[in-house]
Amino acid sequence: MKKVTLFALTLALLLGGCSTSQSGELTGVEGRKKFYEPEPFEMAFIPAGSYVMGPSDQDPLRTMNSLSKTVTVDAFWMDQTEITNNKYRQFVYWVRDSILRTKLGDAGIEGYEFFKVDDEGNVKEPHVLNWDERIDMRDENVKPVLEEMFYPEAERFNGNRQIDTRLLKYSYFFVDYKQAAKAKYNYETGKYEGKVTDLKGKTTDVTDRSSFIMHDVVNIYPDTLCWIRDFTYSFNDPWASLYFWHPAYDDYPVVGVSWVQARAFSVWRTNFMNEHLRAEGIQEVHAYRLPLESEWEYAARGGLDLSMYPWGGPYTRNYKGCFLANFKPLRGNYIDDGATYTQKVASYEPNEYGLFDMSGNVSEWTVCAYHPSAYVFTHDLNPDYEYNARPEDPPVMKRKVIRGGSWKDIAYYLQTSTRDYEYQDSTKSFVGFRNVRTYIGVQ
Repeated sequence: MKKVTLFALTLALLLGGCSTSQSGELTGVEGRKKFYEPEPFEMAFIPAGSYVMGPSDQDPLRTMNSLSKTVTVDAFWMDQTEITNNKYRQFVYWVRDSILRTKLGDAGIEGYEFFKVDDEGNVKEPHVLNWDERIDMRDENVKPVLEEMFYPEAERFNGNRQIDTRLLKYSYFFVDYKQAAKAKYNYETGKYEGKVTDLKGKTTDVTDRSSFIMHDVVNIYPDTLCWIRDFTYSFNDPWASLYFWHPAYDDYPVVGVSWVQARAFSVWRTNFMNEHLRAEGIQEVHAYRLPLESEWEYAARGGLDLSMYPWGGPYTRNYKGCFLANFKPLRGNYIDDGATYTQKVASYEPNEYGLFDMSGNVSEWTVCAYHPSAYVFTHDLNPDYEYNARPEDPPVMKRKVIRGGSWKDIAYYLQTSTRDYEYQDSTKSFVGFRNVRTYIGVQ
C-alpha cells in the first residue's frame, strides 16, 4: 500500500509540473514564485560596468606586472568593510560548537539528541547537527567530553583552561566547476572522459559527477603570533596577545588569516545563509567568495575611472591637510594618519560605492592567483586567473593577489591599480579580506 501511494504521489508531481494550459501555446511552467534577491546585510551593491583596468600613474618600482586594459565586470554585492574580528569570531564559535556537539553526539549521552532524526526516529546519515538541543554544562556526563575541548593540563598557562585552537578544523566541500568543464561525458559509452586532480595533488580518472566534489579540512583559528613573526626587533607582543579576542578590537579588521582560511570562511558563510533561506522557503543565492582581482579594482575605483585612489584625487590628504587612509605617510612615521597599526573599520570616508578602507588599513586577499602577465592573457569579460595550488607545488604557484595596501605600506600600494601578492598558506598582520556575492539578475 505504501509503495502504491508513493508511486501515485510521484506521478502527480510529474504531471503537476507541466503547464496546464490547453491553448497549445508555450506558457512556461506554472506555479513558480517570483524571486527577489534578499539584500545582504552591510554589503554594497556594485553595478555592472566597464572600466580601464591597470596603471593610473607611472610604475616607479618597475614592477611591470600590469598594463591598461578595458574590461567589463558583472554586477555584485561587496562587504562595505573588511571582515572584522567579531564577524570572523562568529565563524570560529560555530566551528567550536559544531565540534563539541559532534563529540557529544558520538558519545551517545542519554537524554540528548545532538543529531537530527527522520520521521521514524532514526538518526539521519550522514549526521546533521541538531542546534536546538541545549547543552547542560553541569551534566556529569557532558563534562568529560567538554574537557576534551581544552588544552591538555601540561600545556596550560597558570592553570587556565582555554579552548585548544588546534582542534578548530572546518571540514567542507565545494564543486570544482573549472575541472568539470574540461571533462566530457560520452553518451554512447555512458562514461566520462578526462582526469581530475584533488586538493592534495592526486590525479585520477573521472568516474562520475562526484569526482568534481573537492573536500578540504582547514584549521580556521587566526595566527595571532603573526604580529611578532612579521617584524624582527619590533615589540608587538601586546597585539599578539589581545588583538583577536579582546572586545576592544571587535570592530578592527581580522588579520593572521591565510587565503586558504578566507576561502573556508566564504564557504561556511554561504552554507550559513542558504540553510536559513531554505528554512524560510526562499531560493538559495549565489555563493559568497573572495573577489576577482578585476572586481576588487572596479569596486575600489567607485565609478571614478582612471582615478589613482578610491577617493578620486591624486593626493593622500584632503583640502584640510588630513590623511584619507591608514598607511605609512613618512619613513618611520606611522602615526600621522591617526593610527599606528590597524584602525577600526570605516574610520575614513567611503568611496562613491559606499565601500570603506579600499585603500589602507589592511591589504585584502583576492581569489586570483598572481601572474605578472595575467592582464595579457585573461579575458576582457570578468577577467579571472585562478589556480588551486597543491601541497607539492613550488611556492611561485602559491602566490595570490592582494590589493589595497595596509597600515605599514607607503602610498604607492594604496593606489587602486597596484598589484602585490602573498602566499596562500601565509598569515600576515597586514592582510585581511572581504567577501563578494554575484548579483542574481542583470544590472
